[in-house]
Amino acid sequence: MRTDFDPAVMSRNDFYRLLTATVVPRPIAWVSTMSADGVHNLAPHSFFNIASVAPPVVQFSSVGRKDTLRNIEATGQFVVNFASEELFQQINDTATDFPHGVSEFEAAGVESEPSLRVKPLRVAASPVALECEVHSTMGIGDSVIVFGRVVHAVVSQDVLVDGHPEISRLKPLTRLGRDEWGTVGDVRELSRIRHADWQGPASDR
Repeated sequence: MRTDFDPAVMSRNDFYRLLTATVVPRPIAWVSTMSADGVHNLAPHSFFNIASVAPPVVQFSSVGRKDTLRNIEATGQFVVNFASEELFQQINDTATDFPHGVSEFEAAGVESEPSLRVKPLRVAASPVALECEVHSTMGIGDSVIVFGRVVHAVVSQDVLVDGHPEISRLKPLTRLGRDEWGTVGDVRELSRIRHADWQGPASDR
């Protein structure tokens, strides 16, 4: 037995709550930007993913026109800072709807550091930072998708094992539905099956 939900008859907010409760977990892009007049902004965006590998492009959606989007349109640059468990409270603090012109770095007491290739600051305590230049943007409904070409990446040595970022050390934080947040929990490993090794569907093995 299933329950039907029709976006054509539901309110925008009701269907938003359904989507964000079922498209889970969602990685968080903790995006730092700089305004045209030099104010540094920092905000989490949970509609985030990889768009391309060659060239390396990441994407996130700005739901509505926020300072993050305005700054990106003005400067063409941003940084995606990795959202880890240890930074949980600060990430939530930077989601506060501060007035335009207020720096979340300063208001939330987030320590920053200079980026190498772009002007927006990086979050000093974040284990990974992806410095980006805007590739393109696309408006869809009430949102704008921002595609950023990664021009530099930096990873803390504390989370590397044999040169590879280790999930148990990264400890990513994710968004779920309502006011819920998620952590990694149990991690399972399962290799993809080559066609030459195929032995039928899992239910038959």
